[in-house]
Amino acid sequence: MSALFADGARRELQLEEFWFHKGRVVLKFAGVESINDAEALIGCELQVPAEQRTPLPEGMAYVSDLVGSSLFDGARLVGKIADVQAGAGEAQLLVVKVGTRELLVPFAAEFVKTLDLPGKRLEMALPAGLLELDAPLTAEEKREQQEQGQGEE
Repeated sequence: MSALFADGARRELQLEEFWFHKGRVVLKFAGVESINDAEALIGCELQVPAEQRTPLPEGMAYVSDLVGSSLFDGARLVGKIADVQAGAGEAQLLVVKVGTRELLVPFAAEFVKTLDLPGKRLEMALPAGLLELDAPLTAEEKREQQEQGQGEE
């Protein structure tokens, strides 16, 4: 396993043991013998080689498997998944690149129709209007906003 730091530095780590404490996993790495040693790892991303990952249940995916996949809403191509973020609720948020824009789409089981990890394809049935929530304003919408703003002065 390796640790990737925000500055791009990478450090190999050997997991000695792990245990659960208050709903979280505590990891003990070789050579990390004190709280001060452990604090040096704050903010790093732990990376496990693909061949050492635990198989996931049906319908679940590792972030690295989703990144780079094409997202479809039915037959319509939405864009490419660039990242996955923790959401405010239970569902993770897919960060989907659509041209120069980024959309946040909930990765909720009830929306997933098919997930083809080897084919890098995720097909979802998204609620009507979800993709338009953060869309740029149309020329007419911009004009309406300007008119409303002028009327309030």
